[in-house]
Amino acid sequence: MTEDDLILQTLLPTTHDLGGFKVHRTLPHRERTTVGPFIFFDQMGPAHLPEGGGIDVRPHPHINLATVTYLFAGAIDHRDSLGTFRTIEPGAVNLMTAGRGISHSERSPASLRPAGPELSGIQTWLALPSAKEEIDPAFEHVPRDALPVVQGSEGQARVVMGTLWGATSPVTCHSETIYADIHLRDGGAMPIDPEADERAVYLAEGEAMLDGLRLERGTLYVLRPGTRATLRSDTGAHVMLCGGAPLDGPRHVWWNFVSSRRDRIRQARHDWKEGRFDLPPDDHDEFIPLPEVPKTVSYP
Repeated sequence: MTEDDLILQTLLPTTHDLGGFKVHRTLPHRERTTVGPFIFFDQMGPAHLPEGGGIDVRPHPHINLATVTYLFAGAIDHRDSLGTFRTIEPGAVNLMTAGRGISHSERSPASLRPAGPELSGIQTWLALPSAKEEIDPAFEHVPRDALPVVQGSEGQARVVMGTLWGATSPVTCHSETIYADIHLRDGGAMPIDPEADERAVYLAEGEAMLDGLRLERGTLYVLRPGTRATLRSDTGAHVMLCGGAPLDGPRHVWWNFVSSRRDRIRQARHDWKEGRFDLPPDDHDEFIPLPEVPKTVSYP
């Protein structure tokens, strides 16, 4: 199989230096905005933050999407306008469904700051189906031990969302979604089957090949529909697999807002500016103001 037979698109990251750590963003991209419901794909770190420091993402809003936070190392305290407080640690899943509107903050736990916290992981946004865009906001935490693990040849895969290799994650899916965390040891292999209409693989750490194609770290490879392939590594790798059914229409992105309707995003912008979003009850003394020019925008 040639590279053209296997790969539909290769999406290189845009890297943002946030002071102390970097974020590598492959979705949205000029060449493609979504893979299944995934409309935002960020790798955070890996980084070891300075002693006494940490991340402090002040309260900010979302609409018409679900956020999925999945860590490789470190911990993050999540607080939201529903009153949720939850610390996420490696291998667990935080699923926050914004629906008609939610605000939240993300901060390094106080207990980890003196030594300097680690930070490494993937944060994604999933666009909600148009019929579910305005559902009630919700939060769901699924611990590491509740996610099924599938064994491969000198490797394993944790099923984060959806059904893969005959195993099903308990994490809620608002539309057909697949998401997996694949670890390969030296000489390890894992099959990548056509279990969704749209799929992509992302090499987060190490080195890996897909049917002989050497993957570049930090790059999202969108696979051709229906293709089967085998992921292999000679020296060990950490790879994410994501995808699902195509969205039921185009989505617009402006700052932290996603919607099938531009007028809904305009309304959300106005509501945040005028203080109509609730803030987390235990983190409401500050917030991120509405930007004049956001870093996250739709591409034409």
